[in-house]
Amino acid sequence: MTGTGRRVRRPTGESGAAVVDFLLVSILVLALFLLVFQVGAVLHARTVLVAAAQDGARYAANADRSPEDGAARTVEAIGQGLSTGVAGRMSVTAGEQVTPEGLRLVEMTVSGPLPVVFLPAGPLRLTVRGHALEESR
Repeated sequence: MTGTGRRVRRPTGESGAAVVDFLLVSILVLALFLLVFQVGAVLHARTVLVAAAQDGARYAANADRSPEDGAARTVEAIGQGLSTGVAGRMSVTAGEQVTPEGLRLVEMTVSGPLPVVFLPAGPLRLTVRGHALEESR
């Protein structure tokens, strides 16, 4: 006790430790949240690209349509599902194949970079394909 009757608090060395702990934990939680958000964005983009490629292949497989019509439909579907900016960065190619049984297939291939939110490893590229049996013309 001092002469005035008050106790003097001595620093224990723990002063300010809670702030540092909060900062370290919040950085870890934020990085984890961004990583989970990135995985969700990649899965969403992949699902949209697969659906667009399949839709474009089915559209091109119609008897009155060409593979170029299917490619345009694929780009339009990507623009509606993701964004027109992402659709502009994707390359869409249309092709035709013949199976060993003699059936003609229309194939749409979509390839390009995925939207990146947080990825320390760098940008990812994805290639998906959609197939459909071609109607006789």
